[in-house]
Amino acid sequence: MGQRVLIVGGVAGGASCAARLRRLDEHADIQVFDRGPFVSFANCGLPYYVGDVIADERKLIVASAELFRERFNIAVHTQHEVLAIDRQAQTITVRDLVHGRERCERYDALVLAPGSVAVRPPVPGIDLPGIFQVRTIPDSRRLRQWIAERQARSAVVVGGGFIGLEMVENLAHRGLTVTVIEKARQLMPPLDPEMAEPVRARLEQHGVRVLLEQGVAGFALDGERLAVRTERGECVTADLVVLALGVRPDTALARAAGLAIGDSGGIRVDEQMRTSDPRIWAVGDAVESLDVVTGLRLVLPLAGPANRQGRVAAESIAGRPTHFRGVQGTSVCGVFGLTIAATGASEKQLQRAGIGDYRTVYLHPGHHVSYYPGAKPIHMKVLYRASDGRVLGAQAVGEEGVEKRIDVIAMAIQLGGTVHDLAESELCYAPQYGAAKDPVNLAGFIAENQRSGDAPLADWSRLADYAVLDVREPAEVARGTLPQALHIPLHELRRRHGELPTGRPLAVLCAVGQRAYYAVRLLRQLGYDARLLSGGWRTAEARRGAGLL
Repeated sequence: MGQRVLIVGGVAGGASCAARLRRLDEHADIQVFDRGPFVSFANCGLPYYVGDVIADERKLIVASAELFRERFNIAVHTQHEVLAIDRQAQTITVRDLVHGRERCERYDALVLAPGSVAVRPPVPGIDLPGIFQVRTIPDSRRLRQWIAERQARSAVVVGGGFIGLEMVENLAHRGLTVTVIEKARQLMPPLDPEMAEPVRARLEQHGVRVLLEQGVAGFALDGERLAVRTERGECVTADLVVLALGVRPDTALARAAGLAIGDSGGIRVDEQMRTSDPRIWAVGDAVESLDVVTGLRLVLPLAGPANRQGRVAAESIAGRPTHFRGVQGTSVCGVFGLTIAATGASEKQLQRAGIGDYRTVYLHPGHHVSYYPGAKPIHMKVLYRASDGRVLGAQAVGEEGVEKRIDVIAMAIQLGGTVHDLAESELCYAPQYGAAKDPVNLAGFIAENQRSGDAPLADWSRLADYAVLDVREPAEVARGTLPQALHIPLHELRRRHGELPTGRPLAVLCAVGQRAYYAVRLLRQLGYDARLLSGGWRTAEARRGAGLL
C-alpha cells in the first residue's frame, strides 16, 4: 500500500480530491469520512427539489459510497463524524453516528473539507417547528413534507441572497405566497445596489412581498402559523419560514487542532492548499482564498472553486507541481426568468479594499440584434482600472444571454485582459444569438472612448458637478428626466448648442447611451467639455430605485 490519505467531508471539495487522487495514485489508501448520509450530492439543486422542478431525489446524488468503492477503490464512511485531530500522532478520532462507537484512524496526509455552517441568528423562537434551513437532502425532505402535510399556502424567506432568491422562486412555484426579508438595503448583497434593483422589481411583479432594511427580531407561534417580527416592529405570519442568511466556514475541527485561521475566518492555506501543518490540506467553503482582483483574503463558498481546490490538494499530495490561483467570485442565479450574474470585484468591494483607481461603464444592449424577434435587454456594469484599462469586474442582469457575457469577461479577468481586449473580442454572431458588435464589445468600446478622450464618462455619483443635457425626444422626457436637466433633442442640437451653459462640464443623457454618445462627439468638436452618462435614463432609474440619486 502507498500513503494513507484521510479526507474529512465530501460534496464538492472532498469528493473531488478523493477521485482526483485515485486517478493520480492507484496505490494510495484513500478513506473519506462524512457526517451526513450522502458523500457527494448536488446541494445547489436543493431549492429546485423543494420546488418540484427536480422531482426525483436520486437525481441529486452525484456519486454514492458504492460508486466510490467500486469505481475508484475509495472507502467512504457516511454518518461518521471526525471529532479531533492529533497532529503529533497523525491520527483522527472518528465517531460512528449510527452505532455510537469511536475509533482512531492514522494518516500520512489529511484533507479537511468540512464545508460551511448555515448562519442561525440567536433570536427568540429560532427553534420553533416550521423554521427550516436547506443545506442537505434530509433538510429538503423535511421541508417538502411540511408543505405537503400542512398544505402550506404562505412562506417567509429570511435572506435575499442567491439561495434565498432560489427558495423564493421555488416556493412560489409550489403555489405559496412568499415574503422575503432582507436586512441590507438591497436584494443580492454581493451586487452593487443599482444592479439589484431589477431583481426587486421582478420579484414584486410575481407577487412576492419584499421587505428591505429589516432584520428579524424573533419568531413566535400565532395559532398554527408562525409570526415573524422584524426589527422595525412589522409582523408577518406564514405557514413556514426558510432561513437563508448565508454561511460561515466550519473551522471548529481546525481550530481545536491549532491550525492557523485567517483574518477572514477561514482556514489559512497556501497555493497548494496546505494548512499551517505540512501534512494537512484544506479545501472548499472552510478555507480562506485569495481574491485575484483586490488582493484580499476572503471566504467564498462556491462549488467551482471548491472542486478546483480539491484537485489541487490531490495533485499536491501526489507530489505534482500545482497551485490554486485564487478566486474572482464568478456566480450566477436565476429567479422568475431573470438571470443575475457577476464576476470579479463589485464597486462596493473595490471601495472596501481601498482601490480608487477605477472607472464604471453601464450599458443596456439587446442580447441579440433588434431586428430578429425576441431581443431582450441585458443590463450590464463593467468596472476597469483607470490607469491601464485592466478589467476588474462585471455584473449583468437580464432574461437571455447574461451568463454568456459574464463568462467571457470572467476569462478576460483571469488572463489579465483590458477593456481593449473586450473591444477586440471575436465572439459568435448570428441574428438569433448576438450582434456583430456584441454587448462585450460595446462595453469595451465605451471604455476605450473614455480612455482616449473621445467620450469621457461623467460620474453618476457626482451629478452636482455637471450641467446635465437630456437629448431624448419630448415624449421620452415627459415620462421622466433628471430634475436639473436641460432638454434639447439630439436632432436639434447642432442649431441650438448656443443655449448650453458654459463654465461647467456637460453630462449628456439619453435612454441608454447611444444618442448621448453622438451628442458628446458633436459637442466636444464644437469646444464643449461634454461627457457621457453611460447607460442613460435606464441607469438613472435603477440608481434612483436603489437610493443612489
